[in-house]
Parts: sequence; C-alpha cells; structure tokens
Amino acid sequence: MLKYLLVTLSENMRVDFTPVCGEEILRVSNLSVNRSGNEVINDINLTITCGEFVGIVGPNGGGKSTLILTILGILKPRMGSVKIYDYAPMSKQILGKVGWVPQAATNLPQNLQITVKEFVQLGTISSKSIFGIRRKERDKVQKIIKTIGLDEYANTRIANLSGGQKQRAAIGKALASDADLLLMDEPMVGVDGESRNSIMRLLDSLCHKQNKTIVMISHDLASIKRTVHRMVYLEQKVRYDGPTQSFPDLSDLAELRGIEPTHRDLDSANHVEIKSEDIISIIIPNSESVE
Repeated sequence: MLKYLLVTLSENMRVDFTPVCGEEILRVSNLSVNRSGNEVINDINLTITCGEFVGIVGPNGGGKSTLILTILGILKPRMGSVKIYDYAPMSKQILGKVGWVPQAATNLPQNLQITVKEFVQLGTISSKSIFGIRRKERDKVQKIIKTIGLDEYANTRIANLSGGQKQRAAIGKALASDADLLLMDEPMVGVDGESRNSIMRLLDSLCHKQNKTIVMISHDLASIKRTVHRMVYLEQKVRYDGPTQSFPDLSDLAELRGIEPTHRDLDSANHVEIKSEDIISIIIPNSESVE
C-alpha cells in the first residue's frame, strides 16, 4: 500500500528541484528539426549546466528560434531529443521550471485590460501561491518593475504601452517566476539602452547569486558579448560553442561559416601607406595654399 501511495504521489506531484551549480539542466542530443519541409537544424548537440548564461547568435533563418521552440516542446524534432532535468519538454515534472520570453512579446493583445503590476505578478503564481500573492512576492514584483524601467507605469494598462514597454513587461513576468531555466528570444528588441543595461546586470546577477540558467537569443552581438558567459553560433549546425572571450572575430567567423574571400589580395594590392604628417596636411592645409 505504501509503495502504491509513493508511486501515485510521484506521478501526480511536480518534482521539487533545487538547482546545484554545475548540474546539468538542459541536454540537446543529435537534434534535427524541419520546418515547412526544410531542414532548419541539423544534428546539433548542446549541454547547458546550472548557473550558465548562454548567448545564441547566428544569421536569420539559422535555427535559433527553432531551437528555443523545440526546447519548449512547441516544435517536434525530426530526429534526436531534448531533456530538461532529464525529462522531456512539457513534462508535468518540470511544470513551472522553465520561463520564456517570446520574440513576439510586443504583440500582446490590444484589449489586455490588466496593469503592468498585475501582468508581472502573473509570473509569481504557482501551486504555492495560487490563492494569493504573498508580501515577499509583492516586494519582488515592485523591485523587478523598477529594474525593467516601468515603475512609473506600474498601474498603466498593458494595452496602453509602447512596443518596447510591452517587451520589458514580458521580461519582468519571466523574471518574477521561480523558473530555473529562462529562455529568451530577442528579449531586448525595442528596449532602450539604459533599461537594457539594467536588465542585463540583473540577469547576470540571477546566474551568479541564484543559480538561474539563462539561454538568450540575440542579434546584438556587441551587447551580448559583454554579458554572457558562453556563446553558441548556430547556422543549421553549431559552428562555435565556447567561452565568450574566445568567440571568433568576423574573419574567423566567416571561415567557420565556409565563406571564402572574393578578393584575397585586394587589401595588399591596394594598400597605400599614409603617414601622420600627410593626414595633418590634409586636415590643416598649408596657409600658403589657401586662397
């Protein structure tokens, strides 16, 4: 009887995970995904551990968003598998452990009649707090709203926000959750520079202090290189996966992508040495030549 009760409980209750730094959170194995009959991802492998802040970059159509949607379980792979805490995506055992900021967060319904504060608070709702928002959670929501730069709009309806403000609200909702793994697809689109810096600092702090694991897609290479710990370059296949400081420069990246230079000797053939005194004479012409 006791064995039956234990099995029943394990099948009906969410597993209570406590992430440990260095523990494997996400494993992508031999993953291939087709969309509209075309192969978008081809046989990729990826392992992400607790506390990592991973940036995924690559060209449009390279498979970045497809990868995130497959990790979430929205898309099904043609081959391979995705495991989160060794469970398949959307398994009840990992319910609430994965947060998502979609690329189309700015396309929230125009008739959404809730305020920014109420929208962010939705992220705190779980089986433990479904009957009310606790004081600690209210304080957390207020801090997050300030961090994302919407403290002046806390009581403003979501429908009345600009596109960039809606994006920030979506980020705030994800941050308010207890998710251990945060998946973000171009979360900084439409977000101003000051708010972007504030949010990126917060995300980095979540990784270091709370062992949160963050996977972020971004086209803003300069911004993401300043924050993430590890970078993945995805173009159908994983072309680079390693420390941010070792990420290849543009010429090496082109080589990884199989792009050959059209004019190999152009730079050397057309190179003209310009001395500093020549530059000065151009900027400040000799007074004798001035009419």
